[in-house]
Amino acid sequence: MEELKYLNKYFYKYQTKLLLGFIITVIARIFSLFAPRLIGNSLTAVEQYIQSDYTSKSEVQQILLINILVIIGTTLISGFLTFLMRQTIINVSRYIEFDIKNEIFWHYQKLTQRFYKNNRTGDLMNRISEDVGKVRMYVGPAFMYSTNTIALFVIVISYMISIAPVLTLYTILPLPLLSIIIYKISKVINKKSVAVQEMLSKMSSFAQESFSGISVIKSYNLQGKMNENFNILATESYHKNMALVKVQAWFFPLMILLIGFSNLIVIFVGGNQYINGEIKIGVLAEFIIYVNMLTWPVAVVGWITNIIQQAEASQKRINAFLIEQPEINDGPGLKNLIKGDISFEKVTLRYPETEIVALNKVSFKIKSGSTLGIIGNIGSGKSTLLDLIPRLYDPSQGKILIDGINIKDYKLEELRSVMGFVPQNTFLFSESIEDNIRFGDRNSSKESIEKATKKAAVHQNISDFKENYKTLLGERGVTLSGGQIQRISLARALVKNPKILLLDDCLSAVDTDTEEEILKHLKLLNENKTIIIVSHRISSIKHANQIIVFKKGEIIQQGKHAELIKTSGYYKELFEKQKIDSKK
Repeated sequence: MEELKYLNKYFYKYQTKLLLGFIITVIARIFSLFAPRLIGNSLTAVEQYIQSDYTSKSEVQQILLINILVIIGTTLISGFLTFLMRQTIINVSRYIEFDIKNEIFWHYQKLTQRFYKNNRTGDLMNRISEDVGKVRMYVGPAFMYSTNTIALFVIVISYMISIAPVLTLYTILPLPLLSIIIYKISKVINKKSVAVQEMLSKMSSFAQESFSGISVIKSYNLQGKMNENFNILATESYHKNMALVKVQAWFFPLMILLIGFSNLIVIFVGGNQYINGEIKIGVLAEFIIYVNMLTWPVAVVGWITNIIQQAEASQKRINAFLIEQPEINDGPGLKNLIKGDISFEKVTLRYPETEIVALNKVSFKIKSGSTLGIIGNIGSGKSTLLDLIPRLYDPSQGKILIDGINIKDYKLEELRSVMGFVPQNTFLFSESIEDNIRFGDRNSSKESIEKATKKAAVHQNISDFKENYKTLLGERGVTLSGGQIQRISLARALVKNPKILLLDDCLSAVDTDTEEEILKHLKLLNENKTIIIVSHRISSIKHANQIIVFKKGEIIQQGKHAELIKTSGYYKELFEKQKIDSKK
């Protein structure tokens, strides 16, 4: 249970409720013992009446009536306390489940882009849902039944020893064998539980990717192949689950078998003691009831062990991600008013997974209130450069300064709060258009949202929808065109009114007229914003105060549009080519 030690902090957090649940459990078990004892006393009273120890039949009837009323009363009290026990402990398990899910989700958000590139979404989802569910069973039902079982064992066996120590010794003889069996089977269950959870993650990842890429699957008519692949995974999952179930299936029969042996021992040994006059008939009846009272707790030991082993396996998978430390951490924080001067000083970025150098000793400066255009062929490092400014990645070498201060000295929140970022692969949430734009600024008014959409040249498109800004979008904005998705993403950045605006090829899907309209609005923003535009089209960056041309992670040309079109090189060649294409 080494991995489950991580949950101790939650047990400590809810220790008062758990202690109360434990006390209620003990009291409930004490009340549950009245019934066997009173049944034993009743049988003894009847035996004594038959043997003429009682002179009056009414006296025996009175004893029996009192015993019956007490049994009913104590059973009702025990049942009510058991209800309170469940309400206390099971509720705590839900609180802990809530806390764990929030902790995992918050931790996921702190981890860097590299973590998400190296792990599948389906696996991440499985750990925060299925694995947490397994852990909840440990902190809830397993804890509750363990407490119940321990309390019952201690109270019942202590009482049994007090009235018939020799018979008790014979009764508990099968317990050591039970412990050995549980230990052996538990090890096998733990191993097979890990395999089952890992297989479930594979299936979740496969299903998630399939649903995300359903348009590709249909367009290439791959439904049959994908179904075949899923069937292979499902079959493997089936076999792994069956292997686990077959081991689990041994628990209950073995528990019942051992309880049956205890019953036989009680009847044989207890019967001989009764014949020899060592115990009364009531004691024998009590012991039979006690042994059967222990049937469920003993049988449930297997179930509890099974839950604990599965929880151990799941918590191990959860811990594997929780111990992951984000590569990018907060700086001390400066609380300076950021103006927007940006400087790169010999910045190099090497991806450790592939050893590919995305940027190589890149240096440039851009003043606040000016626009920088970046252009280059595919894979030249343009998007990577933008990712470094909000610290989605940190450079391997060199420094990035904002207002002359290393960005690592800023807190991530204060750094990113002044930035509006439109990535190349735009993402819209499955919410309304208005709510998607409001992600840029949660406090933005309807007027500011409309103002931003007008600057992004998408207001009229939204107005044409039946529900206007309340129009619900499908996952990743699939109900919109590519150009509309880009412009809504741009509006989301503009509504934030950022000091630094980063645009990564966000106008590639719009027509020339719309592009001109958007660029006209962006030009008006230049007075108090630093804008960096990455594009494949010269028309998107020709108005920039400075243009950088990238090739294989290095700057090969730098200057204004008017200068670069007069200089031989990549920029002039691209300009001439796009100029010819526009006339066709």
